[in-house]
Amino acid sequence: MKRRFLLLAAGALPFAARSHHGLGRFDLDRPVFLQGRVTAGKWENPHVEVMLELPPDYRVPADLATRAVPPQPTGIDGKALLARAVAPMRRDRRWEIEMAPLARMEARGIAPIPLGATIGVLGYTLKKEKGGPILRAEYVFVDDKVYGMRPN
Repeated sequence: MKRRFLLLAAGALPFAARSHHGLGRFDLDRPVFLQGRVTAGKWENPHVEVMLELPPDYRVPADLATRAVPPQPTGIDGKALLARAVAPMRRDRRWEIEMAPLARMEARGIAPIPLGATIGVLGYTLKKEKGGPILRAEYVFVDDKVYGMRPN
């Protein structure tokens, strides 16, 4: 059974209408870590998306490099990505987070993320951060769990 999930908040911006795309538009050489409050979301295909609001004067958490991450396929070194992760160059407080396809999220038992939850996301911005505050997730940190977004 297909689940549909939508989070809405007053003042939340709608998600950009665009077709599904791969990683080619993203800067895979510069991992970025964002942590903030979920203000809206879309739990449907082609991939799950949430809007994340960063706190004022956002900084990467000091303990980020010490966090554990699950193994990913295709030679992704999660620990190295955490050690190199930076804050975005853009100063936008609201970011669109692109996660895995719905079927992958459900297969891993990832429940819909509630409005107001604080999550962390390690991923990649658009090249040179042009085109909007968008981050493609590699790992998602929800409560005390971490999920890899790549297929097995």
